[in-house]
Amino acid sequence: MRPDGRETDELRPMSFERDFTDMADGSVLVKFGRTHVLCTASIQEDVPRWMRNSGKGWVTAEYNMLPGSSPERIRRRTSGRDQEIQRLIGRSLRAVCDMKLLGERSITVDCDVLQADGGTRTASICGGFVALHDAIARLGLSKNPLTDHVAAISVGIIDGECRLDLPYIEDAGAEVDMNVVMTGGAGLVEVQGTAEGAVFSREELNTLLDLAEGGIASIVEAQKAVLSTPPAERASRP
Repeated sequence: MRPDGRETDELRPMSFERDFTDMADGSVLVKFGRTHVLCTASIQEDVPRWMRNSGKGWVTAEYNMLPGSSPERIRRRTSGRDQEIQRLIGRSLRAVCDMKLLGERSITVDCDVLQADGGTRTASICGGFVALHDAIARLGLSKNPLTDHVAAISVGIIDGECRLDLPYIEDAGAEVDMNVVMTGGAGLVEVQGTAEGAVFSREELNTLLDLAEGGIASIVEAQKAVLSTPPAERASRP
């Protein structure tokens, strides 16, 4: 039995609260168990200098764990870990966005961890997609640049058992820790997997990927449910 009583292939309780803030073009508070991340998407009518006059847009991400998000206070800084995670989030979101259809504009998705209990990077990708979707929807483009959904989840091996969606207590002691990013069409975007102290087999790898695929399919269905209605129209900003 897992510490929280879940089955090996069961996700933590998950929710997406759209328009959690009013000022960003798209925002969502995403929760996976006790992991809570605020994702906001902000549009700029410009692109990085190296992309100007290309006819293409750009999607990027920033990630931070806020002070108070973990038992020990997190300093306000961007660490090497933060940079690696925000690059992963950006790559994941760009994988399902047609930059030509986006046009010469940039969208930055900020992922701020309010409370961390494992899986902050995967929750950021799942919520970041919802925030990106709503920001793009509010542009009113004739054709949607988003080509698919994208979501991510952690899997791992704990006490010889393959498990889905690891909270911190499992993640910290995992023999194998893996993060998987996939599209709604089950295309792999990224797989990050590491063995800690012991190797794992190809058969175990297949089991982990199957667990991740099933979990991501459920997350995508949850994304679709919350995005089934267009984002609310915005009043004039101050």
